[in-house]
Amino acid sequence: MNTDITRHGIGPRMSEAVAYNGILWVAGQLGEPGGSVADQTRQALAAIDAILAKAGTDKTRILSAQIWLADMSTFAEMNSVWDTWVPQGHTPARATGEAKLATPDYKVEVIVTVALK
Repeated sequence: MNTDITRHGIGPRMSEAVAYNGILWVAGQLGEPGGSVADQTRQALAAIDAILAKAGTDKTRILSAQIWLADMSTFAEMNSVWDTWVPQGHTPARATGEAKLATPDYKVEVIVTVALK
């Protein structure tokens, strides 16, 4: 068992991701404020892809996902992007909820937990 903690993208308030014992926890990812839910979802998922690549893993190893929407009425719009991104046969456990995000310009935030390779 690896008990080392590895932090990726360390900032003054938080890290982009933290790895421990074969698991990677990725901080909530957002798109550019002001765009549509679809645009923000695409951007958040692209950011996740980049973080996973830096950590040496990929989206086929996502264990769970949490998706926060500023407005649940945009659930189908977000899912239209998610469904083309998530690898079929490797879909994670997932929860989606409505929440006030950091500013009203943010419409979606995606958080994932991933198994490292």
